[in-house]
Amino acid sequence: MDVEIENVIKIIFPDGIPDNWKENPDVALYITKLGSFGVEQLSKEPDRLNEEKSSVLEQTQQLAFANYKTFIQTAECSREIFKQFNNTEQNLESLLKKLPEFSQRCQDFSKASSDINTHRRLNSLTLTRNAQLLEILELPQLMDTCIRNGNYEEALELAAYVRRLGKKHGQIQIIASIVKDVETAWLSMLHQLLAQLRTDLQLPRCLQVVGYLRRMELFSEAELRLKFLQARDTWLQNLLSAIPKEDANHHLSKTIELSRIHLFSIVTQYRAIFSDDEPILPLPKDQNINETAIFYSWITEKVSQFLTTLEQDLNRGVGNSLDSVIGQCMYFGLSFSRVGADFRGLIAPIFIGTISQNFEHAVRKASKKFDQEMENFTLSKLPQPSLSRNVPPSQSSKQEHPPQCLLEFHPLADYCNGILTAFNELRLCAPVAVADNVTNQLRESLSGVARSTLGFYRQEQQALTQAEKDNFTKFCAYFAEELLPYVQKCLHAVFPPAVIASHLGVGIQHLQKEGLTYFDQAAILDPINHLLPVKVEPPSISSSHRITLFKQDSIPPDSTAVKPNVDEPAQNVELDTTPTSSSVCFSNTEDINQFQESSGNSVLQPEEPKPDHF
Repeated sequence: MDVEIENVIKIIFPDGIPDNWKENPDVALYITKLGSFGVEQLSKEPDRLNEEKSSVLEQTQQLAFANYKTFIQTAECSREIFKQFNNTEQNLESLLKKLPEFSQRCQDFSKASSDINTHRRLNSLTLTRNAQLLEILELPQLMDTCIRNGNYEEALELAAYVRRLGKKHGQIQIIASIVKDVETAWLSMLHQLLAQLRTDLQLPRCLQVVGYLRRMELFSEAELRLKFLQARDTWLQNLLSAIPKEDANHHLSKTIELSRIHLFSIVTQYRAIFSDDEPILPLPKDQNINETAIFYSWITEKVSQFLTTLEQDLNRGVGNSLDSVIGQCMYFGLSFSRVGADFRGLIAPIFIGTISQNFEHAVRKASKKFDQEMENFTLSKLPQPSLSRNVPPSQSSKQEHPPQCLLEFHPLADYCNGILTAFNELRLCAPVAVADNVTNQLRESLSGVARSTLGFYRQEQQALTQAEKDNFTKFCAYFAEELLPYVQKCLHAVFPPAVIASHLGVGIQHLQKEGLTYFDQAAILDPINHLLPVKVEPPSISSSHRITLFKQDSIPPDSTAVKPNVDEPAQNVELDTTPTSSSVCFSNTEDINQFQESSGNSVLQPEEPKPDHF
């Protein structure tokens, strides 16, 4: 409406017109018409409107009276229409409530039919590609067959294909199941390859097995080296543990042989498979591993285990095969020098300790036997002295025979026989490093013999007759004049002073002063000095000073040694003479003869000594 019309409406209707009039165009036309009336017309307009209202009402009544049946029918039709409209509205409301469910069911049906159609299409496609699908489903079984038959190359290719298939279609359940089964077979292949490394394999087969392990990409380079060494070490330990341990000599010989052969084989295989060269490109910090240290740590451990076994078997005793064992050990160490693991310097202290221990045991045994025989020794019944065997001059210059007069007193003869037994065991392998210890052991043993002799005299002196006293004086004289010098000669036969002096770089007089391979005869005979004949004046050769064990570095590697023989000449031991800081050198030895009892006491005839060197 216009502003003027609105102002007119406000004047006529201060409270405002009804809302339904605002949109009625007749209201606006009538108000416009009112605006064009004059005062007279406006004053007459209410009367006119009342008259027109009365006229319209009268016409309406006349129309109703004239057409009342039509109005009745119209009312009935309206009521019926209203009723139908209500029913229609209720049905529409019911329809609206059921339409979403119907729509959902239609969608479900459409989806189900679509799925059925998809499955039908997939089934048709599956039927057309049945052969290819069957091959995929049989991949785990094919993998197992390849592994059982040793076709590792094909197994690796299958595993790589399955991995690619799993990455591409891992969401498919059947593909995931196939990948899982193949991974299980993959692990069984790993265990089978590692088990092969625990068997006797040649280098080509080792290269193949480690190549397969590398391609499996389960281990880093350092882990692969560790696995290889662990597997090969398990095989080696099984071989060593299968050696019978009843005989120490056999156990040690077989251990040396198997360790030398198979350890060198393992080292050769390792160096052929793994490279110890420095990498061209620097490695990341998390991969900076000293792979070379793995190998040398393992070698060190194997050498330590071998040295432990060597020491244990030597303590159990190897009999007269000590020189042979040394030869095998030195050859073992020499062979390992080619791989930078020469352990001959570690072997020397073990053998030196064993040789010293064996000699000490033999000397103590002889001393103990002498003490036991002196407890039952009587001077009343002595055998007649046997005639000395004349030795041709051509032989006497090189052979030293035990004094024949010792046969008159069997304790001295048995003691001499025990000492010679110790020397004969020592002569097979007499390192210069034990010279001082051997000298001390003999010095203590001879001093013990002198003390036992003094104890016998103090116990029996009251009951001795003059003849028995003369025999006892002769007993002491034989000990001082014959046995003691003879043991000194035997010691010099095993350890010639000239050889010892040349190794130490000193003179023989210095050896005498320090008491190295020389006895202080005056100190040894001091307990029985008053029992010796007046004519015996024991010389004082050396002082009581003791020399410390010399270093092995001062020993030249090409020293020769002459070994004494008892029944047959000792076999030459051909060992390594390469100069090392801890090479073991052996001294020259002359013939050492041993007493044996055969219907009394007789003397062993020695044979011509033969030179040998270490």
